[in-house]
Amino acid sequence: MRLDIRYVTRFDYGGPVVESQNELRACPASDAHQQVVHYRVTTTPTARVASHVDYWGTRVDTFGIAAPHQQLEVVAAATVETAARPEPGRDVPLAALADPGWRDEHLEHLQRSPHVAWGAAVAERAHAVAAGLGADADVRGLIEAVDAAVGALEYRPGRTTVGVEVEEVLAVGAGVCQDFAHLAIAMLRVLGVPARYVSGYFFTADDRTGAVAESDEVEVETHAWVEAAVPGFGWWAIDPTNRSAVGERHVTIGRGRDYDDVAPFRGVFNGAPEHELTVNVRMRRLALEPLGTPGAPRLFTGNEG
Repeated sequence: MRLDIRYVTRFDYGGPVVESQNELRACPASDAHQQVVHYRVTTTPTARVASHVDYWGTRVDTFGIAAPHQQLEVVAAATVETAARPEPGRDVPLAALADPGWRDEHLEHLQRSPHVAWGAAVAERAHAVAAGLGADADVRGLIEAVDAAVGALEYRPGRTTVGVEVEEVLAVGAGVCQDFAHLAIAMLRVLGVPARYVSGYFFTADDRTGAVAESDEVEVETHAWVEAAVPGFGWWAIDPTNRSAVGERHVTIGRGRDYDDVAPFRGVFNGAPEHELTVNVRMRRLALEPLGTPGAPRLFTGNEG
């Protein structure tokens, strides 16, 4: 599937800002399942954008604005081609998770992290899910069971903020995509399954159900899902928010231990503290003709060039 993505972040400050320094994570990853065709970042006021790849493999665009300004708009426009993803078999025994070398290789994704700091209740819930599988359970079955347990929670927009603890998410039984992802990661790590947080976009009419969009263009929000490591296979992606198969409608931006490693936008500024943030993301489904083919859909137009 070929998708256009237009990500717009706008800050309206309460007074003049004399300087701001910012970093953006909005560029789709290029890997075995998706390839970036086009990507460009523009800012208003204009700034020179520099880029690097962080420790987790995510592209980071950085820029500073030294001239006084009262508004800042950042537009990241991308075109990406995605594909279906393979799934692991059901022949990997749970004992494979205990291999010392494999655990050392994935140590960072087995430990607690700032947003995946589980306590007794989450650990107890995870072990209860595993106990229900029986003696002949395999690694895929264990991951699917955690996916189902977290997916049974209520999707409730506005219920939480990014900083809510996984113990609270479990206790309340409701949240949004980042809560579902953090809780699933916590339960998987408790059970010895390395798990990481994935930030990106999902081309859907409804985040909660994963319904296929009838329109070729939809407005979405940044989405989050999970990748779990399976011995002998690699990373397998699951989406506990809606339990949809992660495939060509999902666009990966970055991966990390939790949200803190892949936050879309960070910055500091010198000026009045009051400000209003507006974020808008639109995705458009395109035909797969090469760009520039007569009659092929055009990229989003606007000040991104």
